[in-house]
Amino acid sequence: MLKRREFIRKALAVSLIVLILPLLGIYEGSQFQFAQVTYNGNSDPRPRAYKRLMSSLELRTSVQVSYNRKNLSLADPDLFNYPFLYLAGDSSFESFTPQERRKVRKYLKLGGTLIIDDVSGKENSSFDTQIREELVNILPEIPLTPIGHDHVVYKSFYLLNSPSGRKVIQPYLEGITFGDEDRTAVFYSRNDLGGAWSEDEFGKWEFEVIPGGEAQRERAIRLGINMIMYALTGNYKKDQVHTPFIKRRQMNF
Repeated sequence: MLKRREFIRKALAVSLIVLILPLLGIYEGSQFQFAQVTYNGNSDPRPRAYKRLMSSLELRTSVQVSYNRKNLSLADPDLFNYPFLYLAGDSSFESFTPQERRKVRKYLKLGGTLIIDDVSGKENSSFDTQIREELVNILPEIPLTPIGHDHVVYKSFYLLNSPSGRKVIQPYLEGITFGDEDRTAVFYSRNDLGGAWSEDEFGKWEFEVIPGGEAQRERAIRLGINMIMYALTGNYKKDQVHTPFIKRRQMNF
């Protein structure tokens, strides 16, 4: 009887791992694919942003990437195959349906990470107002709050001191964190990360970065890489004993 119980326990554990592997992005032979949310509005204001970020991710880390972007609606059943979703906007949009909200809630609860990027470059944007309302509808029990500079996302690969983007509208990221898991499922940037990442078809930067120029752009690329690494690895760097040594070697960007 004991052996049978042990077998059942192990079988259940293996089954659970198999179920969550796709969402964690670690199943055998997988490549990281940039997945972007489509919705009824201007959901692709920075259509070339992902290309440079993917090439930087591949060149600077050991992550194998796909250069084919995946576009997903919030009701797409394939949503759960991607550990990282990018949702960008610069203006008002049609409200999400109850079904879409339920789907996003389930995605976040099961371990997915959503990056929201307000690319408007405005302090008061209609996108900002509306996306905040949507997040309240999706997760009413957990508010969107500022993320401290000691958050793991600032050291998941590069050591960073603050957020960046094409502009610095807001000197901090906001997020939704599940306290029982100590996991941030939603990161919200108001600084147009996509604009800082975007290159034209000739490999030239599409947008000027203000006010910090190319150093600010580099920080935005590093933050994008850190967000992806956080989505794939979570809090594994939170308590590493070698962090003080690494900080002494940190470059000032």
